[in-house]
Amino acid sequence: MKKKSSSRPARKSAASKVALKGTVSKVRRKAELRHVPWDSIPLENLNPQLGRKLIVGKDLMLARVFLKKGCIVPEHSHPNEQLTYILDGALKFWIDGKEIVVHAGEVLTIPPNMPHKAEAVEDTDDLDVFTPPRADWMTGTDKYLR
Repeated sequence: MKKKSSSRPARKSAASKVALKGTVSKVRRKAELRHVPWDSIPLENLNPQLGRKLIVGKDLMLARVFLKKGCIVPEHSHPNEQLTYILDGALKFWIDGKEIVVHAGEVLTIPPNMPHKAEAVEDTDDLDVFTPPRADWMTGTDKYLR
């Protein structure tokens, strides 16, 4: 059992609660062969600084995320394992008590249920992989990003 730090509140922030709710889909998808050009997927504008495109498989999701410099992704956590690969630009993460800047060509692995926050320090094009797929992203119930 983990001992709680006295400097941290026991309650989770509202963003953490929202992000945790409904991130794992109960729908069973079928694995299938597909060839999907990124240009064929419409851009979903979440807010003026953040957009994304999703490709969803049976057990994983690939998201292409576009962040303008200064865009903040509020602190949140989810039961999905996440890999973040920066294609262009850079993201600063606050995670596990550290600040980590991930630049183009670098990858950050985020274990399930680990609270994290990010800021685009440049205009950024990033690929996020989630397993299982993020149900809240597929249904648009990810209010913390909108």
